[in-house]
Amino acid sequence: MTQHARPPAVAGFFYPASAAELRRDVNAYLAEARSAASTESAAKVLIAPHAGYSYSGPIAASAYAHIADVADSIERVVLLGPAHRVHVRGMALPAASQFQTPLGSITIDHDAVAAVQVLPQVIISDEAHAQEHSLEVHLPFLQQILGAFKLVPFAVGSASPQQVAEVLDLLWGRTETLIVISSDLSHYLPYPRARATDELTAETILQMRPQLDHHQACGATPINGLLLAAQARGLAPRLLDLRNSGDTAGDKSRVVGYASFAFHEHAS
Repeated sequence: MTQHARPPAVAGFFYPASAAELRRDVNAYLAEARSAASTESAAKVLIAPHAGYSYSGPIAASAYAHIADVADSIERVVLLGPAHRVHVRGMALPAASQFQTPLGSITIDHDAVAAVQVLPQVIISDEAHAQEHSLEVHLPFLQQILGAFKLVPFAVGSASPQQVAEVLDLLWGRTETLIVISSDLSHYLPYPRARATDELTAETILQMRPQLDHHQACGATPINGLLLAAQARGLAPRLLDLRNSGDTAGDKSRVVGYASFAFHEHAS
């Protein structure tokens, strides 16, 4: 790991570049989501979408509002998202020592990076992260909810569910570690077909079946790996929100699906 920062790539596009505007928007999404959030045990894992905030921000906030009450206990976030821009063989960590957003810098967890590099599917690639939005769009939400924390960000490419689960097992930790999987659902289907497709995808996740493909979820690879790890540890998933761009800020002729889930440990 070298002493350089990965600057924001999609500020001003997927979310506001102004710190004040970004903070205002994220807080507004979270305030609305908190009013609908139920009180229950702390989530160990979240699945949340990664589109532009006008499209998926409310659905992502539904996930992050779910951890507001335990934010003080979370010190590290293991964040996995699909690699959109660069072909990745395995799971790529950055060489950078920090990720930046308009809200400030986030320190990469050097100890975690060193520990997980023993696995052959883990590579180091700044190129994989340079323009990747699937991880970046989550960071302002995490900064507002958690304040200071360390980050372990993976751009996930061609990896098996078992390889993803192996990485998650090594970094699982205890209550100090939150795992976030970044994924949108179906892409560019007509609204009625998207609704039906995404409902089936959500049911697959709720049934803990690691059988998703990339037509169902662009983050199918990290989700499938998570489901294997979650099965082994007895986690229980809960659907928090399921909508699409036709429900938020787009027309209904070609929509993108979004969902948020929370996984809880030691659930009955």
